Amino acid sequence: MFKRIGIVAKGSDESVLNAVTEVSLVLARHGADYVVEGVPADYCRERGIHRVEGAAVVNDRDLVIAVGGDGTLLRAAQLAFPRNVPLLGVNLGRLGFLADLSLHEVATGLARILDGAYATEERFVLRCEIWRGATRVAMGHALNDVVIQRWNTTRLITLHTHVDGRFVHTQRSDGMIISTPTGSTAYSLSGGGPILYPALAAVVLVPICPHTLTNRPIVLANTAHVEIEVATDHTDESRVTCDGNALPSIQSGDRIRITKHDQGVRLIHPADHDHFAILRAKLQWGQGPC
Repeated sequence: MFKRIGIVAKGSDESVLNAVTEVSLVLARHGADYVVEGVPADYCRERGIHRVEGAAVVNDRDLVIAVGGDGTLLRAAQLAFPRNVPLLGVNLGRLGFLADLSLHEVATGLARILDGAYATEERFVLRCEIWRGATRVAMGHALNDVVIQRWNTTRLITLHTHVDGRFVHTQRSDGMIISTPTGSTAYSLSGGGPILYPALAAVVLVPICPHTLTNRPIVLANTAHVEIEVATDHTDESRVTCDGNALPSIQSGDRIRITKHDQGVRLIHPADHDHFAILRAKLQWGQGPC
């Protein structure tokens, strides 16, 4: 049973604050001890809600609720997964694959989850390290994807890719997406990558606008060690992001190492969660056979 809960939201928009209010009412009716992060102090003070900052929202919590779109849930995941705190998403966004409890379902759906009617799903996380010679200069984590992309230039960038120590290819392109199954319906999908079922132990390498048209996405086991060397001629022409969070600028010759992190993210879904129903709704697929 979830009794100590953190709410992660973002901004002061009326829709966000109304959703936080709705979630708070359900938690109060269930006698839960909850704290809120990411909303204005005045809002919390007027309602007697305990407001916290940053990672404090996961301290001594047994559930984190992300209120917003998938971007908010990804931010909450960065806070929750190191503490192995499960994560539930309330979706306010236009296209949400992770936050699957809609606002109009909060009153009944969240109540059922708090009463114990829910499904749990484990999603793996990528670990990204940037190495400059023998020195690690940056590290990040990604539930969705690690993206290497050109920056501050209209020129293509050159990337040398190795998998498990074996050379794969040299590619001139706008960059590379290294995606988990969770991220396969995000940037990877718009880049031409496949939709991967969430339970698959796989990652996909998706080139971004490659100059050679025969470059295609490659699906690998998630145990693979991927190393990509940046071979551009100029400094500050490429950037690495983890779930949209930029790491420090990279230089020519830097190596980006991507591996599966030891710790994953536990997602909480309604008991009747159906991944294919979400795909049909979000991607506007036909509901029946042609």
